[in-house]
Order: sequence, then C-alpha cells, then structure tokens
Amino acid sequence: MPDLKKLAALIAPEAEALGFDLVRVAWFDRGAEGSDEPTLQVMAERPETGQLVIDDCAALSHRISDLFDELDPIEEAYRLEVSSPGIDRPLTRLKDFAEWAGHEAKIEAIEPIENQKRFRGELAGVDGEEVSITDRTGAKHAIAFSNIYSAKLVLTDRLIASTAPLNSAGADAIEEETPDDVQED
Repeated sequence: MPDLKKLAALIAPEAEALGFDLVRVAWFDRGAEGSDEPTLQVMAERPETGQLVIDDCAALSHRISDLFDELDPIEEAYRLEVSSPGIDRPLTRLKDFAEWAGHEAKIEAIEPIENQKRFRGELAGVDGEEVSITDRTGAKHAIAFSNIYSAKLVLTDRLIASTAPLNSAGADAIEEETPDDVQED
C-alpha cells in the first residue's frame, strides 16, 4: 500500500492550485465493480460551496495524473478516482466536525472510550482537539481527534435540506411533466 500521507502532500498543492480543499486520500485494494486493480480515491471540494462538479473532478484528475506520470509515486497499477465528498461525506479534518455540528454522524474510535468504540449521534462541536457527540440517550461523549479511526455524516432529511446545491452549474437539466403533458392510453 502506498504512503497516503506522502501522496496527500503531493496532491494537496494540485488541489489548492485549482481553488479546492483536499478532503481525503484513500487506497482501496479492490477497485470499483470487483476490479482486481486497486483504486486511489481523492476527494476534494470547493471551500465556498462544499461541491465539486464533473469539470472540477476532471481538472484535478488531469493535474494529479500529470504529476504522478512525472514522479511515479505508486509502483503498482491502480485506478485514480477523483470525486466530491458527497452528501454523507467522511469527516476527515477537525474543521469538518465544527462545520457539521448539529448533524448526525457515526464515529469509530481507535481506542475504546469507556468500553465503547462506535458512537452515533448529533455532532456537538469541537473543543480544542476533542470532538463532541451527543448520542440518542442524551449522553455527551468527548473523543480526541487523534483517536478517531473513521467518521462520516448520516444521511437524514435535515442533512439533505442543508446541503441543497448552492450552484447547479454542471448539473443536467431537470425536466418536469405537468398533468397537461401526460398522454392517456
């Protein structure tokens, strides 16, 4: 497996040059649709919108491909996947936990906290280097950011409403049928 920290250090300036923030760099041994080829997944976003449209993904993909063709930091064959983090996004940066406070999330800790590794509830913000989450019983848990193995938002109606696209550029046209358009058999 390649060194993801080194890859992220190479990729971040390419994303920033395009005006994007790097969200995550991940390696999957199995590619999409059961492919035997591993996948390098790069997630980025425009800081002002939290979005990345297809043209943005293509631009970043080309920059990464050109750089990696030159430096060859990954020895084995792989697929490059560049995408937006999506609506039920992974939470990978401390600022993510602050920005998404009030939304439901799942957090898995590296080391147990009071015999518990998995937490689900409403993000209650950040205090220094600790993330707070309030579970369904109302109990509040503080988890050191360095102790978080993985975290992601949970898809809820509230999340959907709060992440409605700020900009529909790059989206396919929406066609709606009215009752007058429907033909009867």
